[in-house]
Amino acid sequence: MLEQARAPCPWHQPVWTALVEQTRHAHAYLFGGPPGIGKRQFAQAFAAFLLCNEPAHGMACGRCRSCLLRQAGSHPDVCTVAPEEEGKAIRVDAVRQLGDFISQTAQQGGRKVVVLYPAEAMNQNAANALLKSLEEPTAETYLLLVSDQPSRLLATIRSRCLVQSLGMPSRSAALEWLGQALPELAVDQREALFVMAGGAPLRAADLAAMDALRMRSEVVDGIKALLKSQAGASQLAERWSKIPLELVADWFHSWTLDLLRLSTGAAETAVNADMDKVLGYMAQRLDGAALMQWQAWLLEHRGMILGKANLNRVLLLESLLLQWKQLVERR
Repeated sequence: MLEQARAPCPWHQPVWTALVEQTRHAHAYLFGGPPGIGKRQFAQAFAAFLLCNEPAHGMACGRCRSCLLRQAGSHPDVCTVAPEEEGKAIRVDAVRQLGDFISQTAQQGGRKVVVLYPAEAMNQNAANALLKSLEEPTAETYLLLVSDQPSRLLATIRSRCLVQSLGMPSRSAALEWLGQALPELAVDQREALFVMAGGAPLRAADLAAMDALRMRSEVVDGIKALLKSQAGASQLAERWSKIPLELVADWFHSWTLDLLRLSTGAAETAVNADMDKVLGYMAQRLDGAALMQWQAWLLEHRGMILGKANLNRVLLLESLLLQWKQLVERR
């Protein structure tokens, strides 16, 4: 079901204005940029605009029959293509069904819109099937592709789309948006989520919904206990059984970048304020070569985690924690 966005995120307003003011639109767009910045919301708002019978002030009106159908999730001229499960591939059958949708006449007598995300999730067969739809566009049918990694798409797909890059918001814009989205949280909690999300505000909101602040606090306390020999690696690995591996890997990756900056003098304080003292202590005691070896190991295994590899969770966490502690014990 298409989410009910009819306006883009505020930081994308200049791009939006330039797009909707065009008198003629391309039959296919590729909206690319980092995850968690509002690309999907942008595409959905554009879909709403294209379908609206009476757009006003550069936005879908939200009141016409087309808008009401879309808001109810029952507009017959909207097709959303996405993986059946998050992190899975978009299969060829889904794209072939998309071809059937495109070949039909619009039931509302206007335009038809396809929103496909994340485009890089298409397997090879699905990507090849999509090419046919891109090569043989039908009148008043618009394909909106959304991608975190446009470079992973076939060059032939990219070349048949109008590529529109969507950028990150400024820190102030992101925090202002988070203040409106998460008013129940304190300022320092929203700032912590902002850092945790790498500056991507929609990702920060998702992390808040996952209770990531509590999980992060648990992991930080565990790291402190580990370095003080008050807790063992195996004990912590068992204790963190309900914390997503993706989060743990992301946090250690961010802490490692802080260690690199601190140990080389590129920064005086850590970006991760909740680990500032720990990382400052470690930076003064670690060996540069050991840090580079650790980073290589972490990047390899983080890639495996994000790629949904079948890993032994407890053994992986034990190894990660042991190597982390050894960083300050090797000198």
